[in-house]
Amino acid sequence: MAKWSMVIDLDKCVACQGCSIACRFENNTPAVKPDEAVAGRAIRWNDVFPYPVNAGDEATGEYPNVTTRYMTRPCMHCENPPCIKVCPVQATFKDEEGLVHQNYKRCIGCRFCTVACPYAVRYFNWREPEWEEGMENFLNPDKIESGGVSEGPAVRPKGVVEKCTFCIHRLKKARARAAAEERDFRPDEYVPACVQTCTGKARYFGDLDDPNSTVSQLASDTRAFRLLEDVGTHPKVIYLQEG
Repeated sequence: MAKWSMVIDLDKCVACQGCSIACRFENNTPAVKPDEAVAGRAIRWNDVFPYPVNAGDEATGEYPNVTTRYMTRPCMHCENPPCIKVCPVQATFKDEEGLVHQNYKRCIGCRFCTVACPYAVRYFNWREPEWEEGMENFLNPDKIESGGVSEGPAVRPKGVVEKCTFCIHRLKKARARAAAEERDFRPDEYVPACVQTCTGKARYFGDLDDPNSTVSQLASDTRAFRLLEDVGTHPKVIYLQEG
């Protein structure tokens, strides 16, 4: 059984935010109104933001020779996820391949998981999802609800928590295609949208338990690190620090 993992090379990230846009369109993530965003209610499963090179500085050097560092942050899909432990209705759970799911139909909106997540990668739907006129016609029909198949494009309703799923619907579709073609499923057939669209080729995805996979080899690199390693969550998103 595979153990899915993502490796992000921060040396290659150019902060184009292609991963954020691809994630939004792939997973039918709604945009919120400006006043909602100001209130901290923007829903971004995959965020990119600058972080200080030196204390208090987002950039160093004089224009045009400026150095800026960026961090990109999906769900960590932890081996020891605290969000699961606090959910009173088991709406969030981890499958046998290590993917942390959210069952939106079971979620009661208590937001315990949001508080428990040390990476702040869970989002609460304060409003019914809305799109600019005409954009509702471009919802991804492949996006299915965790825990069941929806009729048509799935969107999360008001009052539930949502999160990055590593585009689990792509895994299900790839496995279904392999079964229809009467052949074995290959791990390289499953690629999340953010990895596929990364212009700087900064993202890698695959089976961490396969010693020959790219992610497994990069995880052993001297540049490899995980966010908040000391809290014991054991994230399956691994970063490569700048050289």
